[in-house]
Amino acid sequence: MNPVDIEIDLNQHVSKMMEMIDKYRQDNGTVHPFDIKETLLEIRDLNEEEYFNNLKRLPNELLAEVMAELPSHIQEETSHHIGVRKLAKIATEMDTDDAADFLQNIGEKDTEKAENILEKINPEDQKVIRSLISYEEDVAGAYMQSELFSVKESETIDKAINRLREMKKDGEIDSVSKVFIVKDSGEYICSVGLEELILLPPSYQFQTILKNNDVKRFEASANHFDEIKDVVEKVSDYNLSVIPVIDERGILLGRITSDDIYDLIENQATDEMFGLAGVNAEAEETDNIFKVAKKRGFWLGINLFTAIAASVVIALFDSTIQSFVSLAILMPIVASMGGNAGTQSLTVTVRKLSTGDIGFDDAYETIKKEVLLSLMNGLFYSVIIGLTSYFWFQIPELGFVIAASTIINLFLAGFFGAMIPLFLEKIDIDPAVASSVLLTTITDIAGFLSFLGLAKAFMS
Repeated sequence: MNPVDIEIDLNQHVSKMMEMIDKYRQDNGTVHPFDIKETLLEIRDLNEEEYFNNLKRLPNELLAEVMAELPSHIQEETSHHIGVRKLAKIATEMDTDDAADFLQNIGEKDTEKAENILEKINPEDQKVIRSLISYEEDVAGAYMQSELFSVKESETIDKAINRLREMKKDGEIDSVSKVFIVKDSGEYICSVGLEELILLPPSYQFQTILKNNDVKRFEASANHFDEIKDVVEKVSDYNLSVIPVIDERGILLGRITSDDIYDLIENQATDEMFGLAGVNAEAEETDNIFKVAKKRGFWLGINLFTAIAASVVIALFDSTIQSFVSLAILMPIVASMGGNAGTQSLTVTVRKLSTGDIGFDDAYETIKKEVLLSLMNGLFYSVIIGLTSYFWFQIPELGFVIAASTIINLFLAGFFGAMIPLFLEKIDIDPAVASSVLLTTITDIAGFLSFLGLAKAFMS
């Protein structure tokens, strides 16, 4: 794109940004933060200075919502261009879970600045945010927000709705779909749909409607130390829009909303996809090309050593290959078939592990299924490959060798394609990251060893 076109494109996006800001101010927030974020990122790609200029034009409340939508590395980068006091105001306007993420992103590069921001937040919010930051990143507590609507079982419906009305008016809470009912001591009982309450007499107490079974109740909850992947699975299994988070005593601490669950599911799927390709998902988000190259290069280096190992196996049979050039021509077929069959088993197993459909206890059935599938395909394609090789080179023994090698390699591919991720999951290593390299090594070495070993035995 030439400079003139860049300038025209930039002006169009800036004009669009100004229109959205004006509409937001006039219509009291009808513009969605996602649309503003997307326009800002377009401006950033064209001109970083204009990006920061437009970012600063946003009202604090809107800026907080937009900032929460931005990728983590851009949040951290943007914080260098905004003063500490304004950053504290932005964090205060955010939901507590978004504020905790925001400050953690800043703190990864500048802990002192993150601490300065925290100190300028009001004590009540500061306490909540510090509590959320203290959780490990893979547990439910790290993803919950303290903003929720709870009622005591002794409270009446009309009193609760009036209180909710005031909370909404004061901007203390949004996206309320469930009412969390707790005992007077704060222990979580269940949640009910907000829409069901309008059908009941306003004078009813919540303990009365629960006793009479007047509403559909949801009792699912998550402990604040539960692994977040298990929480995501529970939300999916029970089709929940929100899940309450409790402590060991059953006290209601917060909630995890559907937007966070969607993000977690998307991130989980992305991590798996990138991991199977030997790519670090977190590194890919950054604009630092050297950091990305370093992360990719690590797995390429591992792959280089595995390729050398396969080459060493081939070198053991150099005299056999020299005697039969056809072996060199057919070797890639054996490796390719084994690699593809192994990848099929690996991908299915990793995905089922991530969704909770299988666990290590299901190892026998999982491996048996994948081995049988690989053997069925191995037997079918061994006949095709064997006959093709025989008619191609007119060497009967060669057809038998490559057919037998195909069966052996696909058997091993199915076995290890299922076994490797199950074993890695058992020893708490992410199977999506480490499985593919191990599998490639095994299928390549097994394929070449079986093919060339059989060739040496039957064709020499």
